[in-house]
Amino acid sequence: MHRAAADMHTLYLIDASLYVFRAWHAVPAEFRDHDGAPVNAVYGFLRFLCDFLERARPTHVVVAFDESLTSSFRNAIYPEYKANREMPPAELIAQFAYCKGVAAALGLTVLTDLQYEADDLIGSALATARRHGCRAVIVSADKDFGQLVDGDIEQWDFSRDQRWDTHGVKQRLGVRPDQVADFLALTGDAVDNIPGVPGIGAKTAATLLAHFDTLDALYARIEEIPYLRFRGSGQAYARLKQYREQAMLSRALTGIALDAPVPERIDALQWSSPDLAALETLLEKLRFGPLTRSRCRALKP
Repeated sequence: MHRAAADMHTLYLIDASLYVFRAWHAVPAEFRDHDGAPVNAVYGFLRFLCDFLERARPTHVVVAFDESLTSSFRNAIYPEYKANREMPPAELIAQFAYCKGVAAALGLTVLTDLQYEADDLIGSALATARRHGCRAVIVSADKDFGQLVDGDIEQWDFSRDQRWDTHGVKQRLGVRPDQVADFLALTGDAVDNIPGVPGIGAKTAATLLAHFDTLDALYARIEEIPYLRFRGSGQAYARLKQYREQAMLSRALTGIALDAPVPERIDALQWSSPDLAALETLLEKLRFGPLTRSRCRALKP
C-alpha cells in the first residue's frame, strides 16, 4: 500500500529506556515521590515526552521499554550477552514503573516484553507500519537501529536534534543499513558484550563488506581476503578464519527481531487522548509541581 508522502501517517517509535537512563544521570536526585523515593529519572523522562509531543505533534506513537535485561532470547543463544552490564539500582527500577505509567496515562502505546528487547519491539512495530504504508521515525541515538533505516524510515536523535536516513547511516558507520547487523557481528559491541572478531575494527569491517556485501558471502569466499588491497588483509584473513564460529554467533545477536508480539493494526498505535484522572493521580504521587501538571494537561492529539 503506497500513498503520497503528504497523506501518509508517521509512526514515531521511542527507545524509552535510553531516555530514562539519560534522565537518571542528568537530573539531580532532589525529586522525591510521596514516600520519599527518588523520581529524578521520571521527571526527566516526562520532560522529554512533553518536549517530544509538543514538537512532533505525532498521530501515532510507540514507547518501547527494555524489560528483558537477563531474559532476552539472546541470553539463550549466548549467556554472556550483556553480562558486563551492571543491573540498574533498585531505586531506578522502581522509576521505570512510573515512566511506563505516565507514558500510558498520556495516551501513548507502551510496549514491553520479557523475551524481546526494545529494539525488537520497535523493529516489529515498524513491520506493522510498513504493512499499512506508514512512514516511521525511530527516536533514538543507538547505532543498532541503523539496520532498520530504509526508504520512508529515518532515525532521530531527539536530544541533539539530528536526523538521518540511509545516506546518514552510511556516513556514520561506513556501511549500508542492510549491512549494519553484519558490520556489528564483525566488529563486536562492547556495550552489549557481543564478541565479534578480535582485531577487526570498523574500517576493516566496512572494507570487507564493501567487497563481499554480506557476512555469508565473506565466509563463502574467504580465500580471496589475502589478495585484497588493504592494509592488514593477511592478518584479517587469519582472524576471520580462526573466529568464524564467533562471528556467526555474534550475527545471531546483532540482528533486530521483526516478529516480537506487537499490535498488528496501525490504529492500535495511534496517540489517544490522555487519561487525565490517571495522570493527575500519578503526578500527585510523584509530587510534581503545577507547571509540569499544566503542561501535561495541555497535551492532546
